[in-house]
Amino acid sequence: MHPKLSRAARRLLCCAGAAAGEDLSDDGSGSLRWVFSLRELRSATNSFNYDNKIGEGPLGSVYWGQVWDGSQIAVKRLKNAKYGTEAEFASEVEILGRIRHKNLLSLRGYCADGPERILVYDYMTNSSLYAHLHGTHSAECLLDWRRRASIAIGTARALLYLHHHATPQTIHGSIKATNVLLDSDYQAHVDSKLSDKYSESELKRMVLIGLACTHSESEKRPTMLEVVPLLKGELKEMLSKLEKDELFRPDLTVSSHGTSTPEGSTDSVPKKDDESVGA
Repeated sequence: MHPKLSRAARRLLCCAGAAAGEDLSDDGSGSLRWVFSLRELRSATNSFNYDNKIGEGPLGSVYWGQVWDGSQIAVKRLKNAKYGTEAEFASEVEILGRIRHKNLLSLRGYCADGPERILVYDYMTNSSLYAHLHGTHSAECLLDWRRRASIAIGTARALLYLHHHATPQTIHGSIKATNVLLDSDYQAHVDSKLSDKYSESELKRMVLIGLACTHSESEKRPTMLEVVPLLKGELKEMLSKLEKDELFRPDLTVSSHGTSTPEGSTDSVPKKDDESVGA
């Protein structure tokens, strides 16, 4: 029986956006080192200096660092209460280290020293997808359509690998724009918005596939084995079937019972003032 990752460990996986080319092979990248000393990581991050901090999340803080050979690393200093003994932590990290794919952030190693629990990753020089869409880089370096389509396919490839080919098979559980990171090959020089510089048919296809993945009837959702070729414009027969699904007909709305009704019907979902969906 293959070992299983804890829920906390699964959330340590991040997707890495594809580079400018179309090479989406399943080979992992990065240099695996395994064990780092606390002294070495303190030196690399200037003693976890605030000026080196590049991220903060529920699992801990992330710092930029540079090791003796000049290579850059991302050092995730975990809130250690969740990660057990040194042996337990090392065991989970070794499992994480075997989950390697071109579109998953490469884990270089770890440090378990006293109460400290630290993970070391390859540094992604272009930050996260969120930063380019909505955050600090949104005004200076927005993504054109080609890049967005490439990132969508790369992220789907990472999930396909996790769901069907990784050992152990893994459900990430926290896919969001902040967890999709962009590597050093990304060089964008584009307008401040998509405007008319995108493929309407490709945009429509990707929105359709995204909606299909959230279908209220789980058996009607495509699997990740299907999502990747669908995003790439393959599986045309299945794509045509999705387009004809009543869920996507513009003249229908969804009733409170999850069934489709003609637009204007009084059986549609009632709106509630000032109420937002989700947390």
